[in-house]
Amino acid sequence: MPGPLLTLALAAALAAGTVLPAGAQVAPRPPRPEMAESCPGLVARAPAPRIVPAALRPPLSSGPAALRAALAVDEVRIDYIGHSTFLIESPRGVRIATDYNDYVRPRIVPDVATMNHAHSTHYTDHPDPGIKYVLRGWSSEFGKPARIDVQVDDVHIRNVPTNIRAWSYGESTAGVTTERHGNSIFIFEIGSLCVAHLGHLHHTLTPQQLSEIGRVDVVMVPVDGSYTLDLDGTVDVLQALKAPLMIPMHYFSGYTLNNFLQRLQKLDWDVERSTVPSVVLSRASLPAKPKVLVLPGR
Repeated sequence: MPGPLLTLALAAALAAGTVLPAGAQVAPRPPRPEMAESCPGLVARAPAPRIVPAALRPPLSSGPAALRAALAVDEVRIDYIGHSTFLIESPRGVRIATDYNDYVRPRIVPDVATMNHAHSTHYTDHPDPGIKYVLRGWSSEFGKPARIDVQVDDVHIRNVPTNIRAWSYGESTAGVTTERHGNSIFIFEIGSLCVAHLGHLHHTLTPQQLSEIGRVDVVMVPVDGSYTLDLDGTVDVLQALKAPLMIPMHYFSGYTLNNFLQRLQKLDWDVERSTVPSVVLSRASLPAKPKVLVLPGR
C-alpha cells in the first residue's frame, strides 16, 4: 500500500493531465533552495567538470557512429528529429521524445513522450500505445499548472509551467488572450547533465521560474522569433539561463535560423553548424564558453 505522500503525488499527476503507468515513481515537490544555483539531482551532486586545455578539449561526438555506440554512464545522446522534437537517450537506454505530435516523430517508439499545448504540432491526443510515460505539459483543469516530477530508470524528469497565447479562449489582456500554464519547460537530469527543453515559450522568464529551472547544461530553444518568443526576448532568456550549450529548434528555414544567429554577433558566443542531426554529450565535453550548436533535422 503506497504511503500518503506518494498517493497524493499520483493523484496530483493524474489531475494535471499526465498519463503515467502503474509503476511510475512520482515524488512530491519539496522546497529546493538549491534551485537558484544549480539543477537538483545528478548535476547538483556531480563534481565540477575537469578543466581541459582548449587544445586538448575533445570535440563533440556526433554522427552515425555516435548513434550506434553505447553511452558511458555520464553521457547523453541528443538526436534532432525536427520542429521541436528531439530524441534524447540515457546511458541505460531510456528514450525520450520531446513535443511529441502526429506530424514529426522519431522512427522508434520512445519510452517517454513530453508534450506542450500551444499547437497541434507539439502534442497529440493519440500517442503510440507503446509509449510507457506520456507527460502532458498542461493540466486538464484549465488555468491550473501541470506538476511533473518523475523518475524513469536513470532519468529524472520535471517541469516548470509557463503561459502561452491563446487566440480563442483564456484571459483577455489588451485584445490578446492567454492560456495560463499551457506550456511546460521540461528538465531532464540524465547522465551527468541537466538538459532543458523550453517547449513553445512565449515570454521571458520570471525570477521564480529561473529559480525553479536551476542551472542547466544544455538548453533546446525555439528561435522562430514570431510564433514563440521574439528574438530579443529569446536572447534574454538564454543569457539568464547561462547554459554552456544551446541547441536551436522550431526554425522553419535557413533565413529564420540566420536571423537568430545574427542576433548573437554582439555576444562572445561560438556557433557550430553540425552536418549530422545527433550529438553525444557529457559534462567533460561541454564548451568552455557559451556555444550554439545547430543540428539539422532528420
